[in-house]
Amino acid sequence: MRVFLTGGAGYIGSVCVEELLNAGHSVTVFDDLCEGHRSAVDERAMFVPGDLSNRVAVYHALKESNAEGVVHFAAAALVGESMTNPGKYFGTNVAGGLNLLDAAVNLRIKRFVFSSTCAVYGPPESVPMTEDLPFRPINPYGESKRMFERLLSWYGTIHGLEFIAFRYFNAAGASERFGEHHRVETHLIPNVLRVALGQSESCAVFGTDYPTPDGTCVRDYVHVSDLAQAHMLALTSEKSGFYNLGSGVGFSVREVIKVCEKITGSQISAIEKPRRPGDPPRLVASAEKAIRELNWKPNFPEIEAIISTAWKWHKQNPTGYVD
Repeated sequence: MRVFLTGGAGYIGSVCVEELLNAGHSVTVFDDLCEGHRSAVDERAMFVPGDLSNRVAVYHALKESNAEGVVHFAAAALVGESMTNPGKYFGTNVAGGLNLLDAAVNLRIKRFVFSSTCAVYGPPESVPMTEDLPFRPINPYGESKRMFERLLSWYGTIHGLEFIAFRYFNAAGASERFGEHHRVETHLIPNVLRVALGQSESCAVFGTDYPTPDGTCVRDYVHVSDLAQAHMLALTSEKSGFYNLGSGVGFSVREVIKVCEKITGSQISAIEKPRRPGDPPRLVASAEKAIRELNWKPNFPEIEAIISTAWKWHKQNPTGYVD
């Protein structure tokens, strides 16, 4: 299949490009490199620099790719920043996404796969979290993703667009070649591994008084290659709709730090800090729908295996990507 993939220079996008190419698909990557890295784009892919806000550029790039399917990763994705600059998030994630959606419809591309987030749910009423939970996003990032999900539903109804939207939980790990390097790193695992690499003196634990077994937040971690496999399944599936992607198992911040210590052989200093506003105590996915309907089967179900792949990549690339 010929695939047009936005955000292919980013963390999850780069691994998905690699997996698609390995499976025999051809890929055109569209990315403005404001957060991604040119060296994170597999050299076998066609790279087109461009900004989703440029409606004409999006249309022409998609047309030139002769794509049969679209995978949309590109997004602004820092929760804290969304609370101080909401316009950026609605502009990029909704208006920019709409330019891509309109181009796909105008070019009669029927298959559209969207990278969404569990942030559309907000603090959950119950865990594990299923797709029928109410939507109560508590920041503009989650709200912008939910708005685009609604656009997909309407375009499906009106234009016959076939789409799948994946609501991720915590992406982690690395492939052999591509890993996690954000210019502003907010994710727990890479920040913990920086301590083991000697690049930071300590990592932060935000909140120790949550109603969890050890008082720290519990999160569901899913390997980035397993996310990529789900997107490949979605491109060729006859299904449409919304699917959670996670391991179904939660690990606390303290548990993740302990696993990192075991894998790296290093003692990792952690500094306790106050809670961050809006952090729910527990976020754990039910991915039964994706497993049942898409035949998705994670290859990295264990947190030790996930962190081991991340550690291997960070040791090989201690400064991340060099552009």
